[in-house]
Amino acid sequence: MKLFDTHTHLNANQFDGIEAEIIEKAKQQHVDYMAVVGFDEPTIQKSMALSNQYSNILSVVGCHPTEAGNYNPEFERKLEEWLTLPKVKMLGEIGLDYYWMSDAKEVQEKVFRRQIAIAKEHNLPITIHNRDATEDTYKILKEEGIPKAGGIMHSFGGNAEEVQQFLDLGMHISFSGVLTFKKANEVREAALVVPDERLLIETDAPYLAPMPYRGKRNEPAYVYFVAERMAQVKGWSIEKVAEVTTRNAFKLFRWEPEA
Repeated sequence: MKLFDTHTHLNANQFDGIEAEIIEKAKQQHVDYMAVVGFDEPTIQKSMALSNQYSNILSVVGCHPTEAGNYNPEFERKLEEWLTLPKVKMLGEIGLDYYWMSDAKEVQEKVFRRQIAIAKEHNLPITIHNRDATEDTYKILKEEGIPKAGGIMHSFGGNAEEVQQFLDLGMHISFSGVLTFKKANEVREAALVVPDERLLIETDAPYLAPMPYRGKRNEPAYVYFVAERMAQVKGWSIEKVAEVTTRNAFKLFRWEPEA
């Protein structure tokens, strides 16, 4: 059984100096592959360093909506270069965040639309951050159209009706530790709507630790608990969850790891 954590921040400060230990612990829990997501220049550089060092890690790079005010021509020039690197397989995480609101909605939207266009130019999929902004996120993705390479609604936290809207746009849906939360019945109902071929799992570590670790630092090993809960929701074995979601991730990332 091999699990794929499709969205983790092993590049976050919480893991400084213990990355090898965290990767080994993940393998002990059958988490063989991970996508490390950068959201500003320092975390992007760290993501690329990790993916260069480890054959089972790939990089996702982009400007997070809470960093939208720092998006400028120089960052975009670097982003265009990073996207040509062999271990960079996706642009993200991009989108809208109306909870933190570091920058005005108009600024976030402009940067979001621009990065969708860049992903299309590079024929890369996108991964979407949406917090308290579902209506506008859907509107922008519908207006811009997602890249032919596809995309992910990362750490999906909506209901069955909302998930269907994003499925209709052609998006994959990734579920995090939120799936395991006691009061997240709507999220579990949404998971039932997602076709097998569009289903992914993730941790979003170090955030959103699943039960039984909720409130503690999350880490890639804990995607096992997301898979376990997904198996209960779908009526599958955990081995089937691993087989389906890992196959989907390889296909979407267009990646064949060495090991």
